Amino acid sequence: MTERAFLTVESSILGRRWEGPSVEEDRLAEAMAQQTRLPMALCQTLVKRGVAPAEADSYLAPALRELLPDPMALLDMAPATERFLAAVRDRQRIAIFADYDVDGGSSAALLIVWLRAMGRQATLYIPDRIDEGYGPNVPAMQALGAAHDLIICVDCGTLSHDPIAAAACDVIVLDHHLGADTLPPAVAVVNPNRQDETGTLAHLCAAAVVFLLLVEANRRLRLDGIAGPDLMGMLDLVALATVADVAPLIGVNRAFVRQGLKVMARRERVGIAALADIARMDQAPTPYALGFVLGPRVNAGGRIGQADLGAKLLSTQDPREAAALAGRLDQLNTERREIEARVREEAMAQAEARGLDAPLVWAAAEGWHPGVVGIVAARLKEATNRPAVVIGFEGAEGKGSGRSIAGVDLGAAVQRIAAEGLLIKGGGHKMAAGLSVTRDNLNAAMARLSDLLGRQGAGLEGPRALRIDSLLMPSAATPAFVEQIEAAGPFGQAAPAPRFAFADVAITPRRIGEKHLKLSFGDGMGAQIEAMAFGAFDGPLGPALEQPGHRRFHLAGRLELNHWGGRTKVQLRLEDAAPI
Repeated sequence: MTERAFLTVESSILGRRWEGPSVEEDRLAEAMAQQTRLPMALCQTLVKRGVAPAEADSYLAPALRELLPDPMALLDMAPATERFLAAVRDRQRIAIFADYDVDGGSSAALLIVWLRAMGRQATLYIPDRIDEGYGPNVPAMQALGAAHDLIICVDCGTLSHDPIAAAACDVIVLDHHLGADTLPPAVAVVNPNRQDETGTLAHLCAAAVVFLLLVEANRRLRLDGIAGPDLMGMLDLVALATVADVAPLIGVNRAFVRQGLKVMARRERVGIAALADIARMDQAPTPYALGFVLGPRVNAGGRIGQADLGAKLLSTQDPREAAALAGRLDQLNTERREIEARVREEAMAQAEARGLDAPLVWAAAEGWHPGVVGIVAARLKEATNRPAVVIGFEGAEGKGSGRSIAGVDLGAAVQRIAAEGLLIKGGGHKMAAGLSVTRDNLNAAMARLSDLLGRQGAGLEGPRALRIDSLLMPSAATPAFVEQIEAAGPFGQAAPAPRFAFADVAITPRRIGEKHLKLSFGDGMGAQIEAMAFGAFDGPLGPALEQPGHRRFHLAGRLELNHWGGRTKVQLRLEDAAPI
């Protein structure tokens, strides 16, 4: 914590202490600016990423060719690729068993698109979230195994020992969820989060693992004089999965997302184009659009509708089918939001009644839809700055989902209490986890989980802080300035966009709908900026800024470009404010 709060904001409208760059960060940024001639604000962003001056140019232009790891660095990649290509060569019957989220759907679509380009087909199977739950199950694997020669499990399978053993055919697992001490009896388990992996590629999502397998497959085809399918054109799927699965935007993930956004902007994948149209995306895709516009719609089928709708949309070549699927997913997403709002209100009330001071915030109730508990857990985490778990019960058994904060490995803790017998099953990765628990074990399991998370430092953060990267005058927030900052992107998990503060500005607020607030502010010398505070009226921010008689505030948020009517304007995505 700095000695003095930034702009002396000890407690903002949202109860946060504003903190600015440290003296050392400012010193390093100034030195980088002198050596590279880059703008100071951009240098401050690079310093926060740990980028040295000599690395600045390569960081600002991440090249996939340079950052792409050797697929063979992953354990079991050789047998996985050999078995996959044998099935392709011999025209064997292939089934793809995928998770029902964006990462699973994108992973399945990658394989389907690649196989189609090779003149092959595959059976797509995605389990129903309510009836079957997460990952392979014995009945499904038995049925698929009886009708196929090879099953490829994507974004699932690492902990599925019995279901994979039940399959009467070969199985390949391409996953990224935390592994246990033993692996299932598959031909290959390619997973950067296996216990015996080095961990250097632990940041990859499942779609990235699938992409690396296809890279290796193409390499082996070239050795045989065969041209494999175009992989660069599939990076839109990898980018979508990486952002939607909240994978950290570090290393090769930065290149995946940056190149994938360029591919997506070409609108060549009819499913994504149809979804963008129905979501009224009228600008080039951004990481925000992937995570908050496209991703939730792709997810909607797996949450409250037909589980395979997202994967079908991402892999279809038929514009009419794409339009129909996009329309259905958009409708389901609207229904999902309504269900989520009710569960979120009930869960927050329950969590507040229990107390928000423990390392873990949790809520559980009968009838909460399992398709929204993960989203509600994310909302609780955001509101409390603590790991959160939300569980929906149906009778004696509950299915839940959790979301974590930076520096706290939720997946490992959940997997541990599952091994201890307090959960029916559980697993995941650092930032997210899923679990099943009996009603009798609920309180003991949550107490144990809270204890494990507390040992990792959850709940010891002190007053919530809002990190400010730099103070900015409204006149300095030009489109050219924002474009310079965006050169350090893409921004997302583990690589947040820089946050700027505007000091002592007069605002003109206007409510948009029930929950959102739009306002304008300037410097009194002609420079004027519009700001949007989405969901402002879900908390104290909207009412405080809207109240009459008080119009001067410090504002904090992230800058973005708004392209509308042939004009490009700077817009502030407002995150917090403090009255003067």
